[in-house]
Amino acid sequence: MSIPELEEDAPAEREAPPPVTARRRVTWQKLTFLPAVLVAVLLATWLWFQQADLDPISENALSNGQVSKALWQQVQLTVVSTFFVLVIAIPLGILLTRRMFRPATPVAMAFANMGQATPAIGLLALLVIWLGTGMKAALIGMIIYAALPVLANTVAGLKANDPTLLEAARGIGMSPLGVLARVEMPLAVPLILAGVRTALVLNVGTATLATFGGGGGLGVLITTGITTQRMPVLMLGSILTVSLALLVDWLATLAELLLRPRGLEVGS
Repeated sequence: MSIPELEEDAPAEREAPPPVTARRRVTWQKLTFLPAVLVAVLLATWLWFQQADLDPISENALSNGQVSKALWQQVQLTVVSTFFVLVIAIPLGILLTRRMFRPATPVAMAFANMGQATPAIGLLALLVIWLGTGMKAALIGMIIYAALPVLANTVAGLKANDPTLLEAARGIGMSPLGVLARVEMPLAVPLILAGVRTALVLNVGTATLATFGGGGGLGVLITTGITTQRMPVLMLGSILTVSLALLVDWLATLAELLLRPRGLEVGS
């Protein structure tokens, strides 16, 4: 090959690959579409109730701030139960992926599966018999019922990490805690957040059953509407429950997008 041909080939070999641009994490559609739909639904519901002719039983069920009280209790039950699910399930999932505790993983997962396989109303009834009525029994039942998605996703996310990356991290002198905090957990974040999102939505739905154990929540409106055969009360409780579940899912989706490590988005 002649020297001019070599000179012509060299620049082509030195050309840098085109830069890979990551997609935007949060688009304006994701930020605005679902909130706009929820605002429209709630506004339509409010306007309908403004002109609805409610009988004394319906007015009594919806007066004196009972709607806002039930909604606040629903939010409290969801937030508190999800907090304890995270505090319990994520550390337990980390522990079960360590070499010393791996043999206990099938047993722990079996108990978690049993907790979610048990009907929520039956689990709540057993806890009420044991602990009595109140928010405490409802919270424990919700924690047991929603622990499986977070625990399973934490274990799966940590097990799915590439062993060569972990060996490389150990090879440069990182401690086991450093490998966990700086390599394993960031790589497992997407799966863990997906489990948290599932647990949040589960808790919103399960919180409506807290009324059967004296825990309050929007289930009070739903059961009142059913027992008294008052459709407006039943509709309001149902619409607020669905709206809260969709709002929580939307917020969890945004958190999942924002907390996902940027290094995992290259080429996605």
